Amino acid sequence: MGPEAPGALEWEAAVASMEALVAASGAGAESHGALGGEAEDKEWLPVTKLGRLVKDMKIKSLEEICLLSLHIKGPEIIDFFLGASLKDEVLKIMPVQKQARAGQQTRFKAFVAIGDYNGHVGLGVKCSKEVATTIRGAIVLAKLSIVPVQQGSWGNKMGKPHTVPCKVTDRCGSALVRLIPAPRGTGVISAPVPKKLLMMAGIDDRYTSARGCTAMLGNFAKTTFDAISKTYSKNVKTIFFLQEPFPPKPTKFIRL
Repeated sequence: MGPEAPGALEWEAAVASMEALVAASGAGAESHGALGGEAEDKEWLPVTKLGRLVKDMKIKSLEEICLLSLHIKGPEIIDFFLGASLKDEVLKIMPVQKQARAGQQTRFKAFVAIGDYNGHVGLGVKCSKEVATTIRGAIVLAKLSIVPVQQGSWGNKMGKPHTVPCKVTDRCGSALVRLIPAPRGTGVISAPVPKKLLMMAGIDDRYTSARGCTAMLGNFAKTTFDAISKTYSKNVKTIFFLQEPFPPKPTKFIRL
């Protein structure tokens, strides 16, 4: 006979302690303090080639990094470009369990959305034994997954772009989300989870259509984020003939 599974009282106590910690740390809003990091202002010393290019101002925006298909390996690059304009919010924290020889092991899984409300959004998922560690790791992963959002207009191009340039659709599991452009002043017509991601991306007007099992917040958030990241599938003239920041390779080799 193996050890007994934790009872209902222990489970409720774990969930209650998790909610109390999240409420005390203020993770529901801007959690850049105890959980988000950046507690100490230190000089950034890049350790990757991309980081050195960014610090030397040879790459001047996140859009250039994405258009050149460069992989971001450090969250400091995101902090260098966006800095204090980033806002993060915990979408959900859920306890998960797995069966081991010593019994059931309980961990916490967090879904964190991050964005600057001006064309950049990211989504991070992390699982750990402690709530604070889970949220902190999810924020780091959300920064590494930040993508630029291409904005457009509905009908005509008067004023600031307020919606997306075309219809985009994506699927994760059984959840399917379709984003449809909307006239100015419509607002974001969607469920709470896609609405939060669309607002963080800086999209003011949008219709959404969802099918499948949207009760699973993880799949629902992932498919919405993937659909938002597909907005750059519509090419525009401003991204043609973009120069690479790397030094040119020699065409002729000199024999020593």
